[in-house]
Amino acid sequence: MTIFKNKTFKKTFNCKLFKEANFLAIFFHIPDAEKNLDIFKDDNFFLTLKDFVNYHEAQISLSFNEKSEKGLKILIPLAEMKEPEGVRNIVIEREAYERPDFFDFDLFTKRQTDSRLNEMRLKDIVYTVFDTETTGLDTRNDEIISIGAVRIVNGRILCGEKFDQLVDPKMNIPLESEKFHGINDEMVQGKPDIKEVLPLFYKFSKDTVLVAHNAAFDMKMFSMKEVETGIKFNNPVLDTLLLALIVYPMHEKHNMAAIASFAGVDIVGRHTAIGDASATAGIFLKLIPLLAKKGIHTLNDAINASKNTLYSKLKY
Repeated sequence: MTIFKNKTFKKTFNCKLFKEANFLAIFFHIPDAEKNLDIFKDDNFFLTLKDFVNYHEAQISLSFNEKSEKGLKILIPLAEMKEPEGVRNIVIEREAYERPDFFDFDLFTKRQTDSRLNEMRLKDIVYTVFDTETTGLDTRNDEIISIGAVRIVNGRILCGEKFDQLVDPKMNIPLESEKFHGINDEMVQGKPDIKEVLPLFYKFSKDTVLVAHNAAFDMKMFSMKEVETGIKFNNPVLDTLLLALIVYPMHEKHNMAAIASFAGVDIVGRHTAIGDASATAGIFLKLIPLLAKKGIHTLNDAINASKNTLYSKLKY
């Protein structure tokens, strides 16, 4: 570790290895050298680790340990997990009812886009930013009970173009779910069912790019209703969770509340579909210029960058 010695004038450093989610994390801390951590921004430093990073498909970022000491963290995907052929989804569970991080690596490959749209700048595209509330977190057996969406045009949220609809799930809403989003059986009784609502949302979002936080969960819920409704969404999709991993790699939490805090976005109506959709739209608009600083300007850039985030390198 000669570069540490030459740049920080320290002969020793602390190294801690631990498991973080589905990764092996390596955290380096150089005592009393925090003021010199600009070395991590030095291209020569990264080149020193280039072979290591490429071989292990790792990610390096500035981070903090449990003592709030600044250091260097390296995330390395753990050993391959064997799953039946065709399984493309992974779910990283969280505490309580908070929606798990849900990743579907076909999310970006089974979409209809043309070259003109792919090369459009992110700030020039028309988006439908949406969220769903459900009876639970099981995409196979739970039902959608609310869809909310807002429109972004020319880099601005259009206050007059919203989609906000409760859905009768034709099943009882568990108390655990009701405590989370506040929607109970009485509120959805008599509301249109998914066979009526999903075609309306399809029409609302037609010819736009879909944006959601943890988008794979919502898109999976939609895909489970393709046979019943005859509706199949082929819109391009961007996920603010994955985009935030690109913009804020140094932060460990990338849930909506955490990203909103990083981005300076206030969430009004948390855990309502329209409230979370509005917050996601605000977050997305904050991410666009930060993505541009990383050379991500077009829809194609954003999709490719999303596919190359660390989670997409996990082998399942």
